[in-house]
Amino acid sequence: MAKKKKDKEDPNSKTVAQNRKARFDYFIEDTMEAGIVLTGTEVKSLRGGQASINESYAGVHEGALYLLNAYIPEYTKAHIRLQHEVRRPRKLLLHKNQLDKLMSAVQRKGTTIVPLSIYFNKRGIAKVNLGVASGKKQHDKRQTEKKREWEREKSRIMREKG
Repeated sequence: MAKKKKDKEDPNSKTVAQNRKARFDYFIEDTMEAGIVLTGTEVKSLRGGQASINESYAGVHEGALYLLNAYIPEYTKAHIRLQHEVRRPRKLLLHKNQLDKLMSAVQRKGTTIVPLSIYFNKRGIAKVNLGVASGKKQHDKRQTEKKREWEREKSRIMREKG
């Protein structure tokens, strides 16, 4: 049997953190799903939904891809010895060919790897949605804002008429 194509919104997945500003600041050229290495208290804290990836990015270190500057708060119910560092680098799990594809994309001028969201899949495993992105200029951001406002205005007009 052929695999089912994934929907954009899986009803069984729970989004924990989302980088909404990334789509405004960058052109997202390609997206990819990656696993993430977490400790027990980090998983518990993520399930609480207090994480933030707004200032985070992914970088290559010693041949592996790491999520840098992601904020996962301490789990308050855990013992003090079991706590994790709040902004530690977290290893991302990818297949070798996916890693090579991302590394070659980063070596191009002006591209970076930005985490778009952290979520739990239907099996309860934490995943990170990564985007290969290139930066937008100020006039591109204004164009995006105009387009968004026009879509809102268009939907208002359609609601009033029908």
